[in-house]
Amino acid sequence: MPAITLVGAQWGDEGKGKATDLVGEQVDYVVRYQGGNNAGHTVVIGDQKYALHLLPSGILSPNVVPVIANGVVIDPGVLLEELNGLKERGVDTSHLLISANAHLIMPYHRALDKVSERFLGKGRIGTTGRGIGPTYADKISRQGVRVQDMFDPKILRKKIELALNDKNQLLSKVYNRRGLDAETIIEEYLGYAEELRSYVADTSLVLNKALDEGKTVYLEGSQGTLLDIDHGTYPFVTSSSPTSGGATSGSGIGPTRISKVVGIIKAYTTRVGSGPFPTELLNEEGEWLRTQGGEYGVTTGRDRRCGWFDAPIARYATRVNGVTDFFLTKLDVLTGLDRIPVCVGYDVGGVHHDEIPMTQTEFHHATPVYEYLDGWTEDITGAREFAELPKNAQGYVRTLEEMAGAPISAIGVGPGRDETLQLRPLV
Repeated sequence: MPAITLVGAQWGDEGKGKATDLVGEQVDYVVRYQGGNNAGHTVVIGDQKYALHLLPSGILSPNVVPVIANGVVIDPGVLLEELNGLKERGVDTSHLLISANAHLIMPYHRALDKVSERFLGKGRIGTTGRGIGPTYADKISRQGVRVQDMFDPKILRKKIELALNDKNQLLSKVYNRRGLDAETIIEEYLGYAEELRSYVADTSLVLNKALDEGKTVYLEGSQGTLLDIDHGTYPFVTSSSPTSGGATSGSGIGPTRISKVVGIIKAYTTRVGSGPFPTELLNEEGEWLRTQGGEYGVTTGRDRRCGWFDAPIARYATRVNGVTDFFLTKLDVLTGLDRIPVCVGYDVGGVHHDEIPMTQTEFHHATPVYEYLDGWTEDITGAREFAELPKNAQGYVRTLEEMAGAPISAIGVGPGRDETLQLRPLV
């Protein structure tokens, strides 16, 4: 059975948790393949709302094996807090698997993330300060600490002491901050080892065996396409690859085993943090979208920047991910608008662009070119079939589908698990 990849098709926060939860009963494994606790998924089940940061959304489905794969960076303290919070709410977490090859966020990563961002001033990236970027930097420079290292005290000690030789110099001499104590960190992480030992596995082997046995594996990314380290609005991006290509390296599953790429896309656009955003609304309309859509970060609580739907971005996501199906979320948020603007291209210094401009400079100066679609006033949260949507809402969906270049196979008409229209199977 082939694997299915779920990707954010904008700047993240598109509703990936809802999409994963929707198919939770139809898959056997849900795999988080990149990122850390700098992102979050919100899942609503009945009257219960769950905010997940490191854990895959599949943790809420009792018959699904949730996996934190090798491409994720893990803050073990945050992970244990999240696990304990779910246990207190009656959620069984014993079936979680964690890759032995996943890298660990260390206290010095968090310290450097916060202080370096502060020193950037107006040039800051908009990082969450949770140590994600410095952890990935250490991974690439081969100085990282992995989950498996916690189970060998000698290796753990050697890696932490070696890291602090460099990190404490930076903290004290460059940033005028107090250095960190190696013994304190070693003791803390050896404690985490005992609490996490039962979850750790060779997840690449587990997942490939599962596929060989005909089981369904769902690969769940965090953030979104425009935050990809290679394909996003660099440098205002995350430190990993949330695109479909990152799903293979981040999980240890070969690309030929992926049969479907589901792009999650909002009926409008949001982003958190700094960087270009052509359709951003710095007025009452933007505030209206933020309020109607509840656009506040799951992990940080920060206000999300809001704007109208951007068709060039959707086409770009289709292209770089190989999107086969879109899941359109938050269509209900647009209810009540007489006309809905949709960005169909950009004007850059008098030159029209149908696609995202090649250079960051051009994209920073891109002015959206809008077409206006008729809105609707009817409440759509009770719709369960496409035909039950108002004609103008149907027209909006079909227009977005044509512009994005891939079929819209599911539509979110409300935050609840059951408030979804499924036009075609996602599994």
